[in-house]
Amino acid sequence: MRISRALAAAVLVLFPLAAVSQAASAPARSAHTPVQKAAPPQVAQTPPMGWNSWNFFGHKVTDQDVRNAADQLVSTGMKDAGYIYVNIDDTWEGDRDASGILHANSKFPDMKALADYVHSKGLKLGIYSSPGPQTCARFAASLDHEVQDAQLYASWGIDYLKYDLCTFRTAVMTAQAPDDKAAQMRLMVAAYDKMNKALKATGRPIVYSFCQYGWDAVWEWGPSVGANLWRTTGDIQPNWQSIYSILNENAGLAKYAGPGHWNDPDMLEVGNGQSSGPNNPIRYLSSAENRTHFSMWAMLAAPLLAGNDLPNMTHEVRTILTNRDVIAIDQDRLGHQATRAYSEGELDVWTRHLSGGAVAIAVINAGADRYSSHPFHLSLAKLGLHGPLKGKDLWTGKDITLTDNMPIELGSHDILLVRIAAPK
Repeated sequence: MRISRALAAAVLVLFPLAAVSQAASAPARSAHTPVQKAAPPQVAQTPPMGWNSWNFFGHKVTDQDVRNAADQLVSTGMKDAGYIYVNIDDTWEGDRDASGILHANSKFPDMKALADYVHSKGLKLGIYSSPGPQTCARFAASLDHEVQDAQLYASWGIDYLKYDLCTFRTAVMTAQAPDDKAAQMRLMVAAYDKMNKALKATGRPIVYSFCQYGWDAVWEWGPSVGANLWRTTGDIQPNWQSIYSILNENAGLAKYAGPGHWNDPDMLEVGNGQSSGPNNPIRYLSSAENRTHFSMWAMLAAPLLAGNDLPNMTHEVRTILTNRDVIAIDQDRLGHQATRAYSEGELDVWTRHLSGGAVAIAVINAGADRYSSHPFHLSLAKLGLHGPLKGKDLWTGKDITLTDNMPIELGSHDILLVRIAAPK
């Protein structure tokens, strides 16, 4: 709607007078008027990066293990690459005293001192609990103590909380609504919101991570009750089948990710492995599997939480975890999660749109055999692109030109990850 010049001039004259009048009529702030607290800074504007104790240490993690992890994040260059959070998972908890205050167990003699040590390295400390009466490992959790625990974490200097559903399912959801799934969901949502409000009330910026395995489409309601990230699947295992299955389960969730709220396909298993039998040696993920795992978590805009033995990691594993080009894909501030463009046989092609108009393209060989005599032919048309496209292979560091129908040969479980600059 247009406004005449005369009317516009009148508005300009009257506006300052109205503003003065409003200011004059506003009540003066007295010395006793409470000052509103500033909102805590926003967290997780890009996916959190760091290390979590569970995948390698499990129940055995100690104060010294956490300090060692902090030291290694600094000395290996991982901190400089963006790994900031040092997260203690389950089994740190002790007993509650007569006032209901939770104390750490003997493995963690002084949580405040531990937080101070981690902070002195320029890092942040994370912790773990559950909305149920006990954690998954049957240690004390936060049911009916949410406000106390949130205040305790803030007093210690905690920067990240992983909140695992665990015993809340049986102790509350099933117990209170045994035959009503909708009521069970409402109980779960309310429990996560209760801790959300308790964390917010502390005034400390704390990343809030939901660990409830993707139940009840958490990506649809998690952000409304404070989630900065939420698990989308069950627990990851250090093998190709687990990693590839989780990747596929996240294929349709891109629209739910963005700055401050991320889909979480679980922690990284890069550098880990498992024994295939009591008399067999440990079989670690292959080099190709480590590369593909790390690449696709970056394409998914997933939190990058290493879970390996940092003091004893190999040069190869460190090189993968600190690949700045791949990390830049994960940390791209546009916050768009990759989507699977198409599949052909055992080859998958994913794309992710990046800030400034750039595009990341990932081609994965999910099969067990090498495509040597019959290479895969990349269709740029199926990606909505037209060649030739100049880019960078993010694992070789070399320039690459993508053309339509170009042949690509990949080893089993390996990946081609290319960043294409914005078209001019």
